[in-house]
Amino acid sequence: MSVTIYHNPQCSKSRQTLELLEGRGITPEVIEYIKSPPTADELREIIALLGFAPRDLMRKKEDVYAECGLDNPSLTDAELVCCMVEHPILIERPIVLANGKAAIGRPPEKVLEIL
Repeated sequence: MSVTIYHNPQCSKSRQTLELLEGRGITPEVIEYIKSPPTADELREIIALLGFAPRDLMRKKEDVYAECGLDNPSLTDAELVCCMVEHPILIERPIVLANGKAAIGRPPEKVLEIL
């Protein structure tokens, strides 16, 4: 089984989710998405797998959310995705991909549903 985690090592939930996976004997592909953000196409695919709208995947308490005026309801999905690619800190974390599915590790045990 191929498992990928979009990981931020500075985030406790992200670290806990990675530890949970490794504790189950899973060695995921770790993508530090702040350093290597997903492309717009990859992000759209993740959003679709999650069954979210783009804004649902955004960290609304990040300063850049307000700075970019991302609470504006007239922004298109494409504009929101573009902003997440440009400012990956906006992307909720951690995201785990496995078995053609995606889950957010909040709480970390939530990712077990897709394994």
